[in-house]
Amino acid sequence: MNTQLNQGGIYTTFSGESFEVINPATATPFAVLNSSSAAEIDHTVNQAVEAFATWKQVTDTEIYALFSAIAADIRSQKAEIASLITQEQGKPLFLAEVEVELGAGWIEHLRDTEIPVEQYEEANGKVIRIYNKPIGVVASITPWNWPFMIAIWHLFPALKTKNCVINKPSEYTPLSTIKLIEIINHHLPAGVCSIVLGKGDTGAHLTAHPAIGKVAFTGSTRTGQAILKNSVDSLKSVVLELGGNDAAIVLEDADLDYVAEKIFGSAFLNMGQTCTAIKRLYVHEDIYDALVEKLLAMAQAQVIGSGLDSATTFGPVQNAIQYQKVKALIDDAITQGASVLTAKMEVPEHGYFIAPTIIGDLPAGTALIDQEQFGPVLPIIRFNDIQSVIAEANRSEFGLGGSVWSADIAKAEAVAQQLETGTVWINRHAEMSPNAAFCGWKMSGLGHAFGLSGLLQFTKKQAIHINP
Repeated sequence: MNTQLNQGGIYTTFSGESFEVINPATATPFAVLNSSSAAEIDHTVNQAVEAFATWKQVTDTEIYALFSAIAADIRSQKAEIASLITQEQGKPLFLAEVEVELGAGWIEHLRDTEIPVEQYEEANGKVIRIYNKPIGVVASITPWNWPFMIAIWHLFPALKTKNCVINKPSEYTPLSTIKLIEIINHHLPAGVCSIVLGKGDTGAHLTAHPAIGKVAFTGSTRTGQAILKNSVDSLKSVVLELGGNDAAIVLEDADLDYVAEKIFGSAFLNMGQTCTAIKRLYVHEDIYDALVEKLLAMAQAQVIGSGLDSATTFGPVQNAIQYQKVKALIDDAITQGASVLTAKMEVPEHGYFIAPTIIGDLPAGTALIDQEQFGPVLPIIRFNDIQSVIAEANRSEFGLGGSVWSADIAKAEAVAQQLETGTVWINRHAEMSPNAAFCGWKMSGLGHAFGLSGLLQFTKKQAIHINP
């Protein structure tokens, strides 16, 4: 695949260092791209600054029509996009198709959202109107786990609020994002929505550029901290969605036939490579054995293989570094005295495959409990005292999401209120809604996304005081 990218009718061949895109199901490259040089990044930012002068005047009616056309184009090319996602990310094709469809639906939700103008009248007759104005040029840095959907989560709030936006996708999964940018630029003016390619140095150069007014980042806490430091000199606005170590707490009255399937799906969603996947499962001792038995049966039923195979239900870990990290966490847990509860399963000889792994009997302080594994391994911890397990769940440095599972909603909500996370689900986990603000507490993030308030994170306020 060459590196000529259609950017609003402008074709640009990046000239920086080349890098390979690896198919994680085979551990072999299937595309070679070139990174953007520093000069090419600067040129892209300058194009966006020029385009903003016109784009900020676009009408809401025009945005409605443009978003409708883009969503329709995405759906019409769903098969091609999903194939790209599966080849570069590894997830089964059916899950990649879900990612594309959810992305198109998210665009339509934003299309239908109205950006309000607040108005206040004071006793002296003065009227105050508060407008939400575009910031300018937004930099978007997106990860490799849900490359297409998270790019939509970044790009379209920026475009809806009449900003220009430049995306830097993960070097592991750039192809589906390139396709998304090409579709967008069949409809938008040149320079409004662009892409740059490369590794961490590309993202650092883009986010530190003085003409960038805002950075939206989804990824590791360490990189998020670096972006925040780079924002100081120019007082950039940042929204950071970072790591998580989500705890799920299953109370003794939970309906096992209901919760087992939901818990398995939420823990091993995208082979566990989801920021809000269940990373720690706390189960009341009265139902521990019964729930473990059901989860083990589901793990053993998975068909492990290439996501392009229609029979596959469980794909590979996305990259070699993450593969080695997850394997090391499993080995460390065993060394600490934990037990692998799942039976050994055959996996393909080539590729970054790890079978769904459930681990019990973990001592306190085990890295698999305290760190974010971001892979297909789930530690299960039994408990008998709810206040102790709430304290243990809150001990984490992360605070992204959590869940409580119970037939008694009032009791579950009372527990949920005590969890120190930005989102808590009851009897579900990892469900995203475009209506609900999504944010991380502690080291899991800064600012928030989604909902009207998340959309308005891409604006700046202007109050106009009108005196009679």
